[in-house]
Amino acid sequence: MFLRPWNFIPHDTKIDFVAKRWWGFSATLVLTIATVVSLALNGLNLGIDFKGGILIEAKAPQAVDIATLRTTLGSLALGEVTLQEFGNPTDVLISVQRQEGDETAQQRAVQLIREKMGTSYEYRRVEVVGPTVGKELFQAGALATFFAVLAIAIYVGFRFEWQFGVAAFTATLHDVLVTVGLYSVFQLDFNLTAIAALLTLAGYSINDTVVVFDRIRETLRRHKATSLKDVINDSVNQTLSRTLMTAGVTILALLPLLISGGPTLFNFSVAITWGILVGTYSSIYVAASFLLYMPPLRRIDLKKK
Repeated sequence: MFLRPWNFIPHDTKIDFVAKRWWGFSATLVLTIATVVSLALNGLNLGIDFKGGILIEAKAPQAVDIATLRTTLGSLALGEVTLQEFGNPTDVLISVQRQEGDETAQQRAVQLIREKMGTSYEYRRVEVVGPTVGKELFQAGALATFFAVLAIAIYVGFRFEWQFGVAAFTATLHDVLVTVGLYSVFQLDFNLTAIAALLTLAGYSINDTVVVFDRIRETLRRHKATSLKDVINDSVNQTLSRTLMTAGVTILALLPLLISGGPTLFNFSVAITWGILVGTYSSIYVAASFLLYMPPLRRIDLKKK
């Protein structure tokens, strides 16, 4: 005896998403403007990966008193020093701004820190990133993200039709952009982990969009006399249960990382969570409804209502 699949959304759901597309477009416009304004005024809080500096990961024999250690290292007059618990109470991550001078000056700062902290610490990682390398990494990361989104759109264009590719590019780029805005608004540490989060988000977002597009194409083939507006509404309603359940389960999997993943994983987790929420809504309102403003699909000459 087989169990019937459980649907979060009833099969006979008839939500007119197309009629409500202006609410979605308005939300998209607000988020985009907020992102652009925040980037213009605040910029991004670049981590050491991109702006250069010294990064030390150390382990103590007992729980680290962050406040005391911050005061101790602050007396070295090395400029901005940031400390955070790294996973366990005994682990600490120390970030120090880049020192004036060449590589010798950076190594001297590392030596001063180690002498001040003492021999009881186990130094697991010591990295010195120069500003030139950091700038190159930032540019490479930005280009990698853009070309990843573009490659996804080209694939969708070949897999379906070019109109779908343009809609997918618009929706995915929107999801990535507003997630960058999240980093800017809340001044979250933007580093290589953030780039990984953006690439992960782009993959997740297009996966959801392709499911909706596939149902739209299938419905177009079966109902050639149906208006594009009704085809989009029917397709989105039919995939709505899958869309919401997939997003919900993914967010549930991310909750442990958000709650107990530590500072290092928090920025990654919160960006992915935010991106899933934005990506779910953009797949419904942005990507699908955007097809209404594209030239008629090649196989069926449908006119929007």
